Amino acid sequence: MLASESSALRAPLAEVMREAGEIARETARGAFKHWTKGDSSPVSEADIAVNELLHSRLLTLVPGAGWLSEETEQMPDSATPLIWIVDPIDGTRSYISGRADWSVSVALTDNGRPIVASVYVPVSDEMFLVSRDGGATLNGTSIKVRDGVLSGAKLAGPRRYLDRFSDLASGALPQPKVYSLALRMARVAQGELDVGLAGPGAHDWDLAAADLLVHEAGGMLSDFAGRKPIYNNNPQAIQAALIAAGPVRHSTLIGLARDRGIDLT
Repeated sequence: MLASESSALRAPLAEVMREAGEIARETARGAFKHWTKGDSSPVSEADIAVNELLHSRLLTLVPGAGWLSEETEQMPDSATPLIWIVDPIDGTRSYISGRADWSVSVALTDNGRPIVASVYVPVSDEMFLVSRDGGATLNGTSIKVRDGVLSGAKLAGPRRYLDRFSDLASGALPQPKVYSLALRMARVAQGELDVGLAGPGAHDWDLAAADLLVHEAGGMLSDFAGRKPIYNNNPQAIQAALIAAGPVRHSTLIGLARDRGIDLT
């Protein structure tokens, strides 16, 4: 898909995301059912309702595209170049507990890399939108990562990673957990956080949208060998440990992890 074609999807994608967010907000206003599945992952009525809405709308936007969602986990045919990768509610634990740090996360990938995406935060009405070579925005305003030295840098991620890196990087500032991984990485793209970390085992649907946001905002998101994630690339739809940051901080932290032999498993 051409960059101009992916850019043209931004406005209709934003409309779909707002509709999805309203379903989730409306559900949260009353009593709703929630349960656990698989490896004790939480799921709610809102996850299912939002998934159904997104499935209907997004496949109409791009006829013939494949579909990969947390709530319909069957992997699409790897030969299909265009794939919608969707997390109807990223941060379901946060959603169930009444917190604000959950999001709706959607990306369209082309041969394993995202080309248009959105992370929408319904509680605060924050709409992150991005397309390949088209820049990243928050509520229509361009966003950029912050970069620089590690001293004073705000880090968010799994506690075990924060402890290791804050010990090695003098002056780094661990931040409270952001339950939605997509939102955690979007905050790096926005410049509200300086470094976002994800442990191994995060799923494609947690990451694909925020991945494009970080890159289009001038940052880097990769594993600790410097490799960009490829999506819909393995049967489990999972990724290695990842880091998102501005180019200088990204390189510095990867170097620290390598030189100090930090265990990232």
